[in-house]
Amino acid sequence: MSFDDLSANLASVVAITVTPFDAGGEVDEKNYAAVLDRMVEGGISVVTPNGNTSEFYTLSAAETELAVRITVDAVGDRAAVVAGVGHDVATAVAGARFADRAGARGIMIHQPVHPYVSLDGWVDYHRAVAAAVPELSVVLYMRNPRIGGAQIAALADACPNVVGVKYAVPDPVRFASVARDAGLDRLTWVAGLAELSAPGYFAVGATGFTSGLANVAPELSVQLFRCLRAQEFGAAMEFWEFVRGFEELRASNESANNVSVVKEALAQLGLCRRDVRPPASVLSEADRSAVGVLLNSWSLL
Repeated sequence: MSFDDLSANLASVVAITVTPFDAGGEVDEKNYAAVLDRMVEGGISVVTPNGNTSEFYTLSAAETELAVRITVDAVGDRAAVVAGVGHDVATAVAGARFADRAGARGIMIHQPVHPYVSLDGWVDYHRAVAAAVPELSVVLYMRNPRIGGAQIAALADACPNVVGVKYAVPDPVRFASVARDAGLDRLTWVAGLAELSAPGYFAVGATGFTSGLANVAPELSVQLFRCLRAQEFGAAMEFWEFVRGFEELRASNESANNVSVVKEALAQLGLCRRDVRPPASVLSEADRSAVGVLLNSWSLL
């Protein structure tokens, strides 16, 4: 698969996987693979292990490598695997090189977690990671509104393997400006705040969106995407309204229950345990009930 191939694939639903845990707190390999298989059978063509919905910052290096191996083995050639990497440069590079060896099609570089991020330093961080795997496609994960099109363009000039941007700044006007300043047609622009924000971002240039809902109901995410791709915004908003309650529950309290809602839904469907790692926590009984009501409304229970 060439850089262009993955760039085209990103114009789709980019599913961010959960990381199921067993009763002992270890990665549940069997249920992880089953969730992945169900996701791909539901129409998902790009899968990202080790994203934020995967509880990336709670996983050890060994666990992130295990997640990549499980994902590549489970999806085979049915979907492109774009593995999340991050932390310090050396750790991100090690994760990228492992993903390359394991058969991933690309990497997604997490937004650097650091209290002091300069614009030049942001470029330097991503260039160091992307340059370490020149044969592997790279997707940037943008959460910092200070980073502009000039920085993204400079990085793409230095690293031709940078093919896409997952833009997760909650500001479609800023997104429209950044994408055009960097080059709207130069990179694939993915709306990085899931289904709720997808219509607004598609209206100004996004051609794909990320999804945690795809772990639970991949067909719904795919149907929303197809409407957006066809610019059928009226139909898209019908699907948007259908999944709105689920996504709003994930987004409440500054997204404190973002992962917990998805895992609760999977637990109620009998697909994995609801366990999450601190600093997240399992849902209250009231919120568990609310998830059940939503699943019933989708005829999944």
